[in-house]
Amino acid sequence: MQVTETLNAGLKREFKVVVAAADLNKELDAKLKDIAGKAQIKGFRPGKVPVSHVKNLYGKSAMAEVIQEKVDAQSRQVFADRKLKPAYAPDVKLPEDEKEVNDVIAGKADLAFTVASEIVPEFEVKDFTGLELHKHLVAPSDAHMDEAMKNLADQAKNFEAKAEGSAAAKGDRVMIDYLGTIDGVEFDGGKGEDIPLEIGSGQFIPGFEEQLTGAKAGDDVAVKVTFPANYGAAHLASKDATFAVKVKSVEQPAESKIDEDFAKKVGFEDLAKLKDMVKSSLEREHGQLTAMKLKRDVLDAMDKQYSFELPQKLVDGEFETIWKALEQEMQKAGKSFADEDTTEEKARADYHKIAERRVRLGLVLGTIGEKESVTITDQELQQALISRARQFPGQEKQVFDFYRTNQNALLELRGPIFEQKVVDLIVGKAKVTDKHVSREDLRKMVEDEDAA
Repeated sequence: MQVTETLNAGLKREFKVVVAAADLNKELDAKLKDIAGKAQIKGFRPGKVPVSHVKNLYGKSAMAEVIQEKVDAQSRQVFADRKLKPAYAPDVKLPEDEKEVNDVIAGKADLAFTVASEIVPEFEVKDFTGLELHKHLVAPSDAHMDEAMKNLADQAKNFEAKAEGSAAAKGDRVMIDYLGTIDGVEFDGGKGEDIPLEIGSGQFIPGFEEQLTGAKAGDDVAVKVTFPANYGAAHLASKDATFAVKVKSVEQPAESKIDEDFAKKVGFEDLAKLKDMVKSSLEREHGQLTAMKLKRDVLDAMDKQYSFELPQKLVDGEFETIWKALEQEMQKAGKSFADEDTTEEKARADYHKIAERRVRLGLVLGTIGEKESVTITDQELQQALISRARQFPGQEKQVFDFYRTNQNALLELRGPIFEQKVVDLIVGKAKVTDKHVSREDLRKMVEDEDAA
């Protein structure tokens, strides 16, 4: 086999690989012998099929397999032999001339192909044992407990009938029947009976609930609305509709007392157990905010410490992923770049910088993890798979099957685990100082970084 470097520019590398026809034929003979020893062909005893007969039957397909195996192996080996690490799966270009291809398959000509990729840039991993970080901590306060208990009570609130003749107000619940029409014609999904609707909950499309404010039990209300442009049912999107609504009853929220009876109502042994759950939930929430802020501080520090040439294909791919998600989000929200006080050109430049940051940090964390021998255990991967499956109730088996048969999807599960383990490693060696802050301040820090 002969390998010639045909491109060496920046991070770009390209090699021409030539595999002699004699080497291909040698591997073909070995494959055909293996097939002959296992094949069951009519007219021959098992293991007694002549190799020449097997070649007549399977020669072309077997040679195709030999060529593919050779290309797959050499597209990796050519970089490994030179201690180069491809930034992505190398691009392989095989012969396109029909005669040349036929001659190679027939074992009459050498196989020549090119393999190209950008390589992972070399950079010195900096010492992060002196990195100074703050761990922002929040302790659940009585005010936090009271707020959480009130929210829980609101979620489990009961309603009671308002005085006869009382008008519905925001926060009240109405029981309604409705029939929707567009240009006087009923449409699928536009009819409902005995539907409870809390005014102000946002349960129905914009403008619907507000028009029931002031309605009384027994009233007939004509509600006129326009379906949003991004409405889930395409045949209704942007259409004007009229709903004939019959208000059957009007109820107001009943006062919820947070006591032993309430605790039992929501499934707890007593009020103390309910409070323990709420406190644990708050601590978990605050811990997630703390971890999120600490991770971002680590990533910001790494981003400031490293500057090197990036594989352009990785940056372009990351940008396309980000940009596609942005376009879908803007379309769903019905917004334009002008609404965001920017232009497409400026937005592209901004998101391109984000793509570069992500690629840079990915390479930095990957290199640190490799140097520090960070690994992911089967148990960690299994736990991540279980967590993902739980996001799709009733479809757990399909989720498990998908990830077990899709290597790329499985890599997407490994990525966040690996990244977090490297961040934890950095934090474990850095100088970390606890800093107590209010929950409001910590939330604002996280939200501000999200906005940035």
